[in-house]
Amino acid sequence: MDPEILVQADVARLAVQHSFLWASLWFYVAAVLFYILHLVFPKIRVVRGGATTALVAAAVCQTVVIVLRGVVLGGRPPFQTLYESLSFFAWTAVLAYLITEWHRKVRLPGLFVALVAGGAVAYALFGQNPAIKPLYPALQSTWFPWHVAIAFASYAIFVVAFAVEISYLLQILMWKMGSTRDYGITRETLSKFHRSVHQLVLFGFPMLTFGILSGAAWANEAWGVYWQWDPKETWSLITWFAFALYLHARVRPKWKGAPSSIIMIVAFLCMITTFIGVSWLARLFGIPSLHVYG
Repeated sequence: MDPEILVQADVARLAVQHSFLWASLWFYVAAVLFYILHLVFPKIRVVRGGATTALVAAAVCQTVVIVLRGVVLGGRPPFQTLYESLSFFAWTAVLAYLITEWHRKVRLPGLFVALVAGGAVAYALFGQNPAIKPLYPALQSTWFPWHVAIAFASYAIFVVAFAVEISYLLQILMWKMGSTRDYGITRETLSKFHRSVHQLVLFGFPMLTFGILSGAAWANEAWGVYWQWDPKETWSLITWFAFALYLHARVRPKWKGAPSSIIMIVAFLCMITTFIGVSWLARLFGIPSLHVYG
């Protein structure tokens, strides 16, 4: 085929995927609005269904984005640049949440997942360049898809765990304020609902561990050293210790309540810092980092 025709086809695919990413953002906005209505009218089935439908629609749009982006990249996983990574992060978080919602039948955490995913997509659209970039030499490794995909899977699970934790705290706060609304969480099922946080972190923690270990192996392959205390590496280790401390807190009777909730929230903030904050601060202050690719 004529190379010029191929280029035009790629440009068209990129335009379509960008349009679908915008569509996903609007669906996230709709989901947030439906979830807020769910806070006010928890018993109205149309509101509950509308929230889930909007999230499913956003996930479908982002699936199209990822597939089209992958086609343009020649089959390469679309998570090299921050623009690509933000979209992939949002997609994995929503998929993880939808599976959890289907299993638990509680929709309140969806509000916080929609806010995180929608925020990531908005940051990609308004703050990042969607241009295709050549794959950096350090990323040309068999570790690239496995390391990044599994690390993102752990991040997605931690987003849902954070959303469940915040929902648990919100439900308790509303009861203490005299509200009788339960959002599918009764006083009898509250403890079981809260245990979901521990179960989710138990599931995601080995993935995070694999991400760090595979990253070290990849670093040795690319730069000849397993660990250099690069800002990204340092914060990934801080995140690992934060979630390890949470798991430890959950098996200590005196730490099961408020202390474990605080640790969970801090661990989530460490994760967000590792994913976005380190690269942003490195660019802002000119901090040397081998993990800032674009």
